Amino acid sequence: MELRPLTGISRRFGDLRVRPKLMVLHNSFFLILTCAVYFTVIHFVEVRMEQAKARELTLIYNSFSYLTPDNGEQELRSYGLKTGNADDFGLSDDARAWMTRYPGRMWQHQPTSEHIYKLTPGTNRYYRLTLPLSFYSGMVASVAVGAFAVLGIIYILAVLVLELVIMPRYVYQPLRLLLEADRATREGDREAEIIDESFIPGDEIGQILQSHNVTVRELRKHEDDLERAKRTLEAQDRLVSLGMLSASVAHEMNTPLAVLHGSVEKLIETVDDRAAQARLARMIRVTQRLRRISESLLDFARQRRQEMGPVELRPAIDEAWQLVAIDEKAGAVRFINDIHPGLSVTGNADRLNQVFVNLLRNALNAVPDCGGVIRAASRAGHIDGGPAHSITVDDNGPGIPAEVLPEIFEAFVSTRLDSCGTGLGLTVAEGIVHQHGGTIAASNCKSGGARLEVCLPAAPVSGE
Repeated sequence: MELRPLTGISRRFGDLRVRPKLMVLHNSFFLILTCAVYFTVIHFVEVRMEQAKARELTLIYNSFSYLTPDNGEQELRSYGLKTGNADDFGLSDDARAWMTRYPGRMWQHQPTSEHIYKLTPGTNRYYRLTLPLSFYSGMVASVAVGAFAVLGIIYILAVLVLELVIMPRYVYQPLRLLLEADRATREGDREAEIIDESFIPGDEIGQILQSHNVTVRELRKHEDDLERAKRTLEAQDRLVSLGMLSASVAHEMNTPLAVLHGSVEKLIETVDDRAAQARLARMIRVTQRLRRISESLLDFARQRRQEMGPVELRPAIDEAWQLVAIDEKAGAVRFINDIHPGLSVTGNADRLNQVFVNLLRNALNAVPDCGGVIRAASRAGHIDGGPAHSITVDDNGPGIPAEVLPEIFEAFVSTRLDSCGTGLGLTVAEGIVHQHGGTIAASNCKSGGARLEVCLPAAPVSGE
């Protein structure tokens, strides 16, 4: 597998503790291998040279034995054949006496002497022949020097290639990356603890590096799961406390609400002014809304059966805005209901009204006091392959901070630090939407401001 060119990481491989041991190991291996090859070659050459020398000396001895002044001199000239008397060759008395006693036979001072002599029978003429002993010894020495030089160069080149190319790329670099990744894992540096795939070779060391990446990813996944579980438990603990409190709050609210509701109904019976009647009717709706809110508080502590049926979206949005419009700020805000008429979803009208009130109230709190715009729109969607309607609520406020956006639906998360924001509105809305088999999402519009989008299953068309 081809790797990228070595960077500054590879230049720091020298401080890798295992490198000196690996260098000694593979250099010793190459040295032993080189010596083994050298001595094997030299031994082979020596054996072959000895065999060649023995064959040639045998031929020389045979030819010299049959040498006469009339036969063989020309063939032996290449071996330095000389003729002369005993004084010319500086022969000792013992040599002269031996060759005189045995004329025609070869005489050699020692078995390792490179000259052999012979006396021609019936004459005083001596022959001297030079044996090629130095040639063979010199040849063996030359081969030994040449083999030493060649193998030495090969050894040096092999070590350089191994040390400068192969080992840094396929051993030192992966090990260094593994050590750095392990250190990053210990220090909690998630950006540096995963080894870049482009630096992982396709061999056994690469498999170790791949295993490291897989292990670290699994470890981090488990840590993230535990952290999410911890946050969930903390939120659930707060919600449990809130559920216990909600029962008490609902009980305390129901009595004064009942008194208020009865008083308003009494006023409706006694007041004739139409404007006052409209205000009293709105007060009746508000008290009914407050009663439903007190009932919804109990939903934190227990699950309740709810009637489900078709809910027309446009009137539901208008009703939710009428409840939100009680706020004085709503008088300076422009509300646009672009929900297509006739669209219906399957759900509980009261619970969905609570969702839309929360969405519109969040938008109202976000828009500026002057020039604020809130727009509700709809479009077709799908949930699990079935038809659905998507309702969006856009505002022209500052938008949702990036750090808050991933946790916007978690309990007690709020972008507002005043008493208006408890951080529970969107959490409750999300729970209701999920109970209806829908989805809810938050984002920021490209033109500015926040967008909250609810997608709910469409109600069956009559006759289906």
